[in-house]
Amino acid sequence: MDRLTRQRTRDSETTQERENEQDTAAERVCPECNSDSLVRSEDQRELVCDDCGLVVEESNIDRGPEWRAFNHSERQSKSRVGAPTTQAMHDKGLTTQIDWKNTDAYGRSLSADKRSQMRRLRKWQERIRTKDAGERNLQSALSEIDRMSSALGIPRSVREVASVVYRRALSEDLIRGRSIEGVATGCLYAACRQEGIPRSLEEVAEVSRVERKEIGRTYRYVAQELSLELKPVDPQEYVPRFCSELDLSEEVTAKTREIIQVTAEKGLLSGKSPTGYAAAAIYAASLLCNEKKTQREVAEVAQVTEVTIRNRYQEQIEAMGIH
Repeated sequence: MDRLTRQRTRDSETTQERENEQDTAAERVCPECNSDSLVRSEDQRELVCDDCGLVVEESNIDRGPEWRAFNHSERQSKSRVGAPTTQAMHDKGLTTQIDWKNTDAYGRSLSADKRSQMRRLRKWQERIRTKDAGERNLQSALSEIDRMSSALGIPRSVREVASVVYRRALSEDLIRGRSIEGVATGCLYAACRQEGIPRSLEEVAEVSRVERKEIGRTYRYVAQELSLELKPVDPQEYVPRFCSELDLSEEVTAKTREIIQVTAEKGLLSGKSPTGYAAAAIYAASLLCNEKKTQREVAEVAQVTEVTIRNRYQEQIEAMGIH
């Protein structure tokens, strides 16, 4: 108990020191541009001016471990802590797991009886990880989110956000009467929207086990019930990925952004699909930069129809005043 109290005291002192450092940073000004927007770097080692980038103060305090490791095995052997908790696992990664190796602490092989006993223990360990139907459903949903995220190449941070959104939907009893896969997919799409990861509904539907219509319906329901503040998708978010897949130059990418910005300011974007709008702008920019791509090629990458590209293309060209 005394050890726990001392640890809490140290944590509170560390937190207080960091708050004092932040207060001190807020009171100081940059000697270069006289700006008061001084911020600490992510590792808390440098005080940097947010306006001109001058490093005002550099601290040599290393908050990392005192040991060094040069490869993964050394890092694993020297580390004194386990993996961090994660929302992407139903038990947040806090349960133990029996190793699959049939060896003892000295690396010697186990006897046949011991191997059989360990097999039974692993089986029961797997069973008791989920104590009721609710946890089993949560485990299934989070596994589905992880599978779809891997297929879409979505970063770990977005998977965490999707898992948190699903847990909130579960606590608000929004799953009742809906499929686990549908709600999990809707939560993943909502997380992509929240974190600014450009993935269209069609792309998500391709890796999901439910229909696009159900995903859209579930997503709208979850977003409304949980009061998720989701901004409209900006077509410019899709431009780098689409241009990369079409092997277009930076000149075309810049021209595409210009077309989208100019035409959006004139109100053409309202009520239009962002993927179709981005695809049409890419097609127009490729023609203007003499790197022509066919409407079919652009449509396949953006997963829209050629008719959509033709319609949006005509509107954008007229708005730009190009004949």
